[in-house]
Amino acid sequence: MVGRLTRRPPVPPAPGVAPADEQWLVDVARAASRDAGGVPVELLGDYLPLVAEAAISGRRPRRAELDAVGQLGRRAAEQGVSAGRVVQLYLSAARRLWEDLPAVVRDRDRAAVRAAATAVLHVVDAAVATLADGYAAARRDLVRREETLRRELIDDLLRGDSDPGALVDRAEPFGLDLARVHQVALARPSHRLPDADPAITALEAVVFDRLGDRDVLVATKDGLLVVVAPTPGRADELGRLMHGELSRLPHGPPWQVSVGRAHPGLYGIARSYEEAREALTLAARLRVDDPVLNAHDLLIYRVLLRDQPAITELVQAVLGPLVAARGGAEPLLATLHAYVDSGAVATESARRLHVSVRTVTYRLHRIRTLTGYDPAVPAHRFTLHAAVLGARALDWPRQPLPEQG
Repeated sequence: MVGRLTRRPPVPPAPGVAPADEQWLVDVARAASRDAGGVPVELLGDYLPLVAEAAISGRRPRRAELDAVGQLGRRAAEQGVSAGRVVQLYLSAARRLWEDLPAVVRDRDRAAVRAAATAVLHVVDAAVATLADGYAAARRDLVRREETLRRELIDDLLRGDSDPGALVDRAEPFGLDLARVHQVALARPSHRLPDADPAITALEAVVFDRLGDRDVLVATKDGLLVVVAPTPGRADELGRLMHGELSRLPHGPPWQVSVGRAHPGLYGIARSYEEAREALTLAARLRVDDPVLNAHDLLIYRVLLRDQPAITELVQAVLGPLVAARGGAEPLLATLHAYVDSGAVATESARRLHVSVRTVTYRLHRIRTLTGYDPAVPAHRFTLHAAVLGARALDWPRQPLPEQG
């Protein structure tokens, strides 16, 4: 730094060479700072006197002096100065010092000048390398510290029971405005990832590009990738965006993405997370393999499962007789589900099931005979549909129905 340079003892001269002018070094430092876009002069430390001493006496820097340069690299990273700017500061300072050296060593012969240049280049090379190492080490520490803070913030946001005031303060450095409307999306790989960093990096790039780098958090939790983002234009846009990017990862497993509904405020994030997580759980239970799940589309299952005794009774009373059918209840349940989803059109049901229309008609007749409910009658079809949804939610008949208390 300028003050430090002026307090340093004068550079010892080589034989026949005038002592180095300390003010000259101060002027070089200030000019180099301007060249580097205003990088603080203090980040030069004792670098310029080291270069001047190398040019005049040929002395190489000591280990402690280089370690001090490494600490300056760490300080530059902590202050947010870019690596390119701080290296530019050092190179510009060396170039400017060398340009003015002939005024200091004008009486030297060509061999002496060549030796001075070699000594200067050695100092510059060693100093810049040590500076870069210190900068990189500090950046790694900052990234690890930021990742820890990010994970802790994500955990507390998704849990929803932390101090609101403290969360607002902790979210601010990440650009998260907790007063806005957010939604949470979860991405689940088909098998455990050995390293989630490539997926996180890919998601950050595409989500930041589409939604901006504020109000977006990307992290991992319980083996899932978690994205907290402001609500995009369409309810399913975030999920489609995430799945499309994750599917492009080389050698990556198939992904399933679930998206909670958008809710305002701090507790809205926790609520959206619970919805997204429940959507993944329901999808596994219902054997739904859709690549993108929306909590909104699974609301009916949540409603059914909230009154499990009632839905269990409905399934038992309406669909229980199907167990007596040849081949069991599963083919008849699949036919009934396809029939309802297709708008009660037998030909479309047959196409979806990859069977003949005659097979569909026969199965519908068996359902009517065994249950007493006719799928062709709208009121009966509604009861059958509710029972089928309940059966899927309870994973029946693969799993036995819960016992009634």
